[in-house]
Amino acid sequence: MNTPIPLRGLLRTMILLRRFEEKIVEVYGRQDMKTPVHLYIGQEAVATGVCAHLRPEDYLFTTHRNHCHCLAKGADPTPLYAEFYGRVTGCCRGMGGSMHSSFPALGILGTSAIVGGGIPHGVGTALASRLRGDGRVSVVFFGDGASEEGTFHESLNFAALKKLPVLFVCENNGYATASPLANRQPSGDISRRAAAYGMPAERLDGNDVEAVYEAAGRAVEHLRRGLGPYFLEPATYRWKGHVGPGEDWENGARPRAELEEWKPRCPLARLLRRLETEGFDRAEYDLLLAETGARLDEALERARSAGFPPLDQPEHFLFRQGEC
Repeated sequence: MNTPIPLRGLLRTMILLRRFEEKIVEVYGRQDMKTPVHLYIGQEAVATGVCAHLRPEDYLFTTHRNHCHCLAKGADPTPLYAEFYGRVTGCCRGMGGSMHSSFPALGILGTSAIVGGGIPHGVGTALASRLRGDGRVSVVFFGDGASEEGTFHESLNFAALKKLPVLFVCENNGYATASPLANRQPSGDISRRAAAYGMPAERLDGNDVEAVYEAAGRAVEHLRRGLGPYFLEPATYRWKGHVGPGEDWENGARPRAELEEWKPRCPLARLLRRLETEGFDRAEYDLLLAETGARLDEALERARSAGFPPLDQPEHFLFRQGEC
Protein backbone atom coordinates (compact mmCIF):
# COMPACT_ATOMS: atom_id res chain seq x y z
CA MET A 1 0.00 0.00 0.00
CA ASN A 2 1.21 3.54 -0.75
CA THR A 3 -0.19 5.22 2.34
CA PRO A 4 1.56 4.77 5.70
CA ILE A 5 0.07 2.19 8.05
CA PRO A 6 -1.55 3.94 11.07
CA LEU A 7 0.34 1.84 13.61
CA ARG A 8 -0.59 3.90 16.67
CA GLY A 9 -4.26 3.83 15.75
CA LEU A 10 -4.12 0.08 15.28
CA LEU A 11 -2.44 -0.27 18.66
CA ARG A 12 -5.18 1.77 20.36
CA THR A 13 -7.85 -0.45 18.82
CA MET A 14 -6.09 -3.66 19.84
CA ILE A 15 -5.68 -2.38 23.40
CA LEU A 16 -9.42 -1.66 23.52
CA LEU A 17 -10.25 -5.15 22.28
CA ARG A 18 -7.85 -6.89 24.68
CA ARG A 19 -8.89 -4.89 27.74
CA PHE A 20 -12.60 -5.26 26.92
CA GLU A 21 -12.26 -9.04 27.05
CA GLU A 22 -9.96 -9.01 30.07
CA LYS A 23 -12.55 -6.99 32.01
CA ILE A 24 -15.06 -9.78 31.36
CA VAL A 25 -12.58 -12.25 32.83
CA GLU A 26 -12.23 -10.00 35.90
CA VAL A 27 -15.95 -9.74 36.64
CA TYR A 28 -17.33 -13.05 35.38
CA GLY A 29 -16.80 -14.85 38.66
CA ARG A 30 -19.31 -12.54 40.39
CA GLN A 31 -22.05 -14.60 38.69
CA ASP A 32 -24.24 -11.63 37.73
CA MET A 33 -23.14 -11.74 34.08
CA LYS A 34 -25.18 -14.80 33.17
CA THR A 35 -24.57 -15.07 29.43
CA PRO A 36 -21.98 -17.53 28.10
CA VAL A 37 -18.97 -15.61 26.75
CA HIS A 38 -16.65 -16.59 23.91
CA LEU A 39 -13.51 -14.49 24.24
CA TYR A 40 -11.25 -13.20 21.46
CA ILE A 41 -8.01 -12.72 23.39
CA GLY A 42 -5.05 -13.52 21.14
CA GLN A 43 -6.83 -12.77 17.84
CA GLU A 44 -7.08 -8.97 18.08
CA ALA A 45 -4.93 -8.24 15.02
CA VAL A 46 -7.52 -9.73 12.67
CA ALA A 47 -10.55 -7.65 13.66
CA THR A 48 -8.37 -4.54 13.99
CA GLY A 49 -6.61 -4.84 10.65
CA VAL A 50 -9.75 -5.64 8.66
CA CYS A 51 -12.19 -3.20 10.23
CA ALA A 52 -9.76 -0.29 9.90
CA HIS A 53 -10.74 -0.19 6.20
CA LEU A 54 -14.51 -0.22 6.68
CA ARG A 55 -16.95 2.66 6.54
CA PRO A 56 -19.77 2.92 9.09
CA GLU A 57 -22.34 1.93 6.47
CA ASP A 58 -20.47 -1.21 5.35
CA TYR A 59 -22.00 -4.50 6.48
CA LEU A 60 -20.36 -6.86 8.95
CA PHE A 61 -21.42 -10.37 9.95
CA THR A 62 -19.67 -12.51 12.49
CA THR A 63 -19.99 -15.37 14.95
CA HIS A 64 -20.60 -16.24 18.59
CA ARG A 65 -17.09 -14.78 19.19
CA ASN A 66 -18.21 -11.34 18.06
CA HIS A 67 -17.41 -8.74 20.74
CA CYS A 68 -14.18 -7.49 19.21
CA HIS A 69 -15.46 -7.38 15.64
CA CYS A 70 -18.24 -5.08 16.84
CA LEU A 71 -15.83 -2.88 18.80
CA ALA A 72 -13.39 -2.64 15.90
CA LYS A 73 -16.30 -1.56 13.67
CA GLY A 74 -17.06 1.26 16.13
CA ALA A 75 -19.53 -0.16 18.65
CA ASP A 76 -19.80 1.47 22.07
CA PRO A 77 -18.58 -0.86 24.85
CA THR A 78 -21.38 0.12 27.24
CA PRO A 79 -24.36 -1.39 25.35
CA LEU A 80 -22.27 -4.49 24.72
CA TYR A 81 -21.58 -4.96 28.42
CA ALA A 82 -25.22 -4.11 29.21
CA GLU A 83 -26.35 -6.83 26.82
CA PHE A 84 -24.12 -9.35 28.60
CA TYR A 85 -25.75 -8.37 31.89
CA GLY A 86 -29.22 -8.76 30.34
CA ARG A 87 -30.04 -5.08 30.84
CA VAL A 88 -32.57 -3.08 28.86
CA THR A 89 -29.83 -0.66 27.73
CA GLY A 90 -28.05 -3.50 25.92
CA CYS A 91 -27.59 -3.45 22.17
CA CYS A 92 -30.46 -5.96 21.86
CA ARG A 93 -32.30 -4.65 24.94
CA GLY A 94 -30.99 -7.49 27.03
CA MET A 95 -32.52 -10.26 24.92
CA GLY A 96 -29.56 -11.40 22.82
CA GLY A 97 -26.74 -12.15 25.23
CA SER A 98 -23.13 -12.10 24.10
CA MET A 99 -23.61 -14.26 21.00
CA HIS A 100 -26.21 -12.13 19.21
CA SER A 101 -24.96 -8.54 19.19
CA SER A 102 -26.62 -6.07 16.84
CA PHE A 103 -25.69 -2.51 15.82
CA PRO A 104 -27.71 -1.76 12.65
CA ALA A 105 -26.43 1.83 12.44
CA LEU A 106 -22.94 0.35 12.04
CA GLY A 107 -24.00 -2.23 9.46
CA ILE A 108 -23.99 -5.02 12.06
CA LEU A 109 -27.44 -6.44 11.48
CA GLY A 110 -27.04 -9.31 13.93
CA THR A 111 -24.44 -11.90 14.82
CA SER A 112 -25.12 -15.62 14.71
CA ALA A 113 -24.13 -18.50 16.98
CA ILE A 114 -24.88 -20.98 14.18
CA VAL A 115 -21.62 -22.25 12.71
CA GLY A 116 -21.32 -20.62 9.29
CA GLY A 117 -24.63 -18.84 9.81
CA GLY A 118 -23.33 -15.39 8.95
CA ILE A 119 -21.74 -16.38 5.64
CA PRO A 120 -24.92 -16.38 3.50
CA HIS A 121 -26.15 -13.25 5.25
CA GLY A 122 -23.05 -11.37 4.13
CA VAL A 123 -23.56 -12.64 0.59
CA GLY A 124 -27.16 -11.44 0.76
CA THR A 125 -26.25 -7.88 1.79
CA ALA A 126 -23.53 -7.85 -0.88
CA LEU A 127 -26.13 -8.81 -3.48
CA ALA A 128 -28.41 -6.03 -2.20
CA SER A 129 -25.54 -3.53 -2.41
CA ARG A 130 -24.81 -4.51 -5.97
CA LEU A 131 -28.46 -4.25 -7.01
CA ARG A 132 -28.82 -0.85 -5.31
CA GLY A 133 -25.43 0.41 -6.42
CA ASP A 134 -24.87 1.95 -2.99
CA GLY A 135 -21.11 1.29 -2.79
CA ARG A 136 -21.28 -0.73 0.42
CA VAL A 137 -19.13 -3.77 0.95
CA SER A 138 -19.87 -6.74 3.20
CA VAL A 139 -17.38 -8.51 5.47
CA VAL A 140 -17.99 -11.93 6.99
CA PHE A 141 -15.83 -13.28 9.82
CA PHE A 142 -15.97 -17.01 10.56
CA GLY A 143 -13.76 -19.76 11.92
CA ASP A 144 -12.06 -22.73 10.32
CA GLY A 145 -14.89 -24.97 11.50
CA ALA A 146 -17.37 -23.03 9.35
CA SER A 147 -15.42 -23.98 6.24
CA GLU A 148 -16.79 -27.49 6.72
CA GLU A 149 -20.40 -26.35 6.37
CA GLY A 150 -22.27 -26.64 3.09
CA THR A 151 -23.27 -22.99 3.25
CA PHE A 152 -19.58 -22.05 2.99
CA HIS A 153 -19.30 -23.56 -0.48
CA GLU A 154 -22.73 -22.45 -1.64
CA SER A 155 -22.05 -18.86 -0.57
CA LEU A 156 -18.58 -18.65 -2.11
CA ASN A 157 -19.87 -20.09 -5.37
CA PHE A 158 -22.76 -17.63 -5.58
CA ALA A 159 -20.59 -14.65 -4.61
CA ALA A 160 -18.05 -15.51 -7.28
CA LEU A 161 -20.72 -16.16 -9.90
CA LYS A 162 -22.36 -12.77 -9.31
CA LYS A 163 -19.10 -10.87 -8.58
CA LEU A 164 -20.43 -9.61 -5.27
CA PRO A 165 -18.59 -7.13 -3.02
CA VAL A 166 -18.06 -9.48 -0.07
CA LEU A 167 -14.87 -10.19 1.86
CA PHE A 168 -14.70 -13.62 3.49
CA VAL A 169 -12.36 -13.68 6.50
CA CYS A 170 -11.65 -17.17 7.82
CA GLU A 171 -10.01 -16.74 11.22
CA ASN A 172 -8.14 -20.03 11.31
CA ASN A 173 -7.31 -20.57 14.98
CA GLY A 174 -6.79 -24.28 14.47
CA TYR A 175 -9.79 -25.54 16.43
CA ALA A 176 -13.50 -26.10 16.06
CA THR A 177 -14.49 -26.04 19.74
CA ALA A 178 -11.91 -28.62 20.92
CA SER A 179 -11.32 -30.51 17.67
CA PRO A 180 -7.95 -29.73 16.01
CA LEU A 181 -7.98 -28.83 12.35
CA ALA A 182 -5.61 -31.70 11.50
CA ASN A 183 -8.17 -34.19 12.85
CA ARG A 184 -10.91 -32.80 10.62
CA GLN A 185 -9.37 -31.88 7.29
CA PRO A 186 -6.68 -33.44 5.07
CA SER A 187 -5.26 -29.99 4.25
CA GLY A 188 -5.01 -27.02 6.57
CA ASP A 189 -4.97 -24.57 3.65
CA ILE A 190 -8.56 -23.35 3.55
CA SER A 191 -7.76 -20.55 1.12
CA ARG A 192 -7.27 -23.13 -1.65
CA ARG A 193 -10.99 -23.87 -1.53
CA ALA A 194 -11.80 -20.21 -2.10
CA ALA A 195 -9.31 -19.98 -4.95
CA ALA A 196 -11.10 -22.89 -6.60
CA TYR A 197 -14.12 -20.62 -7.00
CA GLY A 198 -12.03 -18.12 -8.94
CA MET A 199 -11.62 -15.42 -6.31
CA PRO A 200 -8.35 -13.97 -4.96
CA ALA A 201 -7.40 -15.81 -1.76
CA GLU A 202 -4.56 -15.11 0.65
CA ARG A 203 -3.14 -16.93 3.67
CA LEU A 204 -1.36 -14.70 6.14
CA ASP A 205 -0.06 -14.34 9.67
CA GLY A 206 -3.13 -13.32 11.66
CA ASN A 207 -1.01 -12.14 14.61
CA ASP A 208 0.76 -9.53 12.48
CA VAL A 209 -1.59 -6.55 12.36
CA GLU A 210 0.48 -4.87 9.65
CA ALA A 211 0.11 -7.90 7.40
CA VAL A 212 -3.63 -8.08 8.10
CA TYR A 213 -4.06 -4.34 7.49
CA GLU A 214 -2.25 -4.49 4.15
CA ALA A 215 -4.08 -7.62 2.96
CA ALA A 216 -7.46 -6.21 4.00
CA GLY A 217 -6.64 -2.97 2.21
CA ARG A 218 -6.03 -4.88 -1.01
CA ALA A 219 -9.21 -6.85 -0.51
CA VAL A 220 -11.50 -3.92 0.24
CA GLU A 221 -10.12 -1.93 -2.68
CA HIS A 222 -10.83 -4.96 -4.90
CA LEU A 223 -14.42 -5.04 -3.63
CA ARG A 224 -15.03 -1.32 -4.05
CA ARG A 225 -13.80 -1.50 -7.66
CA GLY A 226 -16.54 -4.02 -8.40
CA LEU A 227 -14.15 -6.90 -9.09
CA GLY A 228 -16.01 -9.51 -7.05
CA PRO A 229 -15.35 -11.31 -3.75
CA TYR A 230 -12.06 -11.78 -1.90
CA PHE A 231 -10.91 -14.33 0.67
CA LEU A 232 -8.46 -13.94 3.55
CA GLU A 233 -7.26 -16.72 5.84
CA PRO A 234 -5.36 -15.21 8.78
CA ALA A 235 -3.79 -17.88 10.99
CA THR A 236 -4.12 -17.07 14.68
CA TYR A 237 -4.82 -18.62 18.08
CA ARG A 238 -7.30 -17.93 20.87
CA TRP A 239 -5.86 -17.98 24.37
CA LYS A 240 -9.04 -18.61 26.33
CA GLY A 241 -11.36 -21.59 26.22
CA HIS A 242 -13.98 -22.16 23.59
CA VAL A 243 -16.44 -20.67 26.08
CA GLY A 244 -15.86 -18.93 29.39
CA PRO A 245 -12.93 -17.14 31.02
CA GLY A 246 -10.80 -20.24 31.58
CA GLU A 247 -8.26 -21.95 29.32
CA ASP A 248 -8.93 -25.15 27.39
CA TRP A 249 -5.90 -27.00 28.72
CA GLU A 250 -7.48 -26.87 32.19
CA ASN A 251 -10.12 -29.39 31.11
CA GLY A 252 -7.84 -31.39 28.82
CA ALA A 253 -9.24 -29.95 25.61
CA ARG A 254 -5.82 -28.94 24.26
CA PRO A 255 -2.16 -29.08 25.35
CA ARG A 256 -0.92 -26.36 27.67
CA ALA A 257 2.42 -26.35 25.84
CA GLU A 258 0.64 -25.27 22.65
CA LEU A 259 -0.81 -22.21 24.35
CA GLU A 260 2.56 -21.33 25.87
CA GLU A 261 4.09 -21.59 22.40
CA TRP A 262 1.59 -19.09 20.98
CA LYS A 263 1.59 -16.50 23.77
CA PRO A 264 4.98 -15.01 22.79
CA ARG A 265 3.41 -14.32 19.39
CA CYS A 266 0.91 -11.95 21.06
CA PRO A 267 -0.25 -9.44 18.42
CA LEU A 268 -0.11 -6.51 20.87
CA ALA A 269 3.41 -7.31 22.03
CA ARG A 270 4.49 -7.74 18.42
CA LEU A 271 3.18 -4.34 17.38
CA LEU A 272 4.63 -2.71 20.49
CA ARG A 273 8.09 -4.06 19.64
CA ARG A 274 7.67 -2.70 16.12
CA LEU A 275 6.70 0.75 17.41
CA GLU A 276 9.59 0.84 19.86
CA THR A 277 11.99 0.63 16.91
CA GLU A 278 10.50 3.97 15.83
CA GLY A 279 10.93 5.60 19.22
CA PHE A 280 7.57 4.78 20.75
CA ASP A 281 7.76 5.18 24.53
CA ARG A 282 6.66 2.21 26.66
CA ALA A 283 5.22 4.75 29.12
CA GLU A 284 2.77 5.85 26.43
CA TYR A 285 1.65 2.23 26.08
CA ASP A 286 1.14 1.94 29.83
CA LEU A 287 -0.89 5.16 29.78
CA LEU A 288 -3.10 3.82 26.99
CA LEU A 289 -3.68 0.66 29.01
CA ALA A 290 -4.64 2.66 32.10
CA GLU A 291 -6.93 5.06 30.24
CA THR A 292 -8.66 2.24 28.39
CA GLY A 293 -9.09 0.24 31.59
CA ALA A 294 -10.65 3.23 33.36
CA ARG A 295 -13.01 3.84 30.47
CA LEU A 296 -14.11 0.21 30.47
CA ASP A 297 -14.56 0.14 34.25
CA GLU A 298 -16.96 3.06 33.85
CA ALA A 299 -18.76 1.28 31.00
CA LEU A 300 -19.13 -1.86 33.11
CA GLU A 301 -20.57 0.07 36.02
CA ARG A 302 -23.09 1.92 33.81
CA ALA A 303 -24.10 -1.36 32.20
CA ARG A 304 -24.45 -3.24 35.47
CA SER A 305 -26.50 -0.50 37.12
CA ALA A 306 -29.08 -0.32 34.31
CA GLY A 307 -32.51 -1.86 34.70
CA PHE A 308 -33.75 -5.20 33.42
CA PRO A 309 -36.13 -5.37 30.44
CA PRO A 310 -39.85 -5.07 31.18
CA LEU A 311 -41.77 -8.33 31.21
CA ASP A 312 -43.81 -7.35 28.14
CA GLN A 313 -40.74 -6.55 26.03
CA PRO A 314 -40.86 -9.76 23.93
CA GLU A 315 -44.39 -8.88 22.88
CA HIS A 316 -43.23 -5.43 21.79
CA PHE A 317 -40.44 -7.00 19.73
CA LEU A 318 -42.96 -9.17 17.91
CA PHE A 319 -45.46 -6.48 17.00
CA ARG A 320 -43.53 -3.22 16.59
CA GLN A 321 -42.22 -2.76 13.08
CA GLY A 322 -38.84 -1.24 12.39
CA GLU A 323 -37.36 -1.65 15.85
CA CYS A 324 -34.28 -3.67 16.76
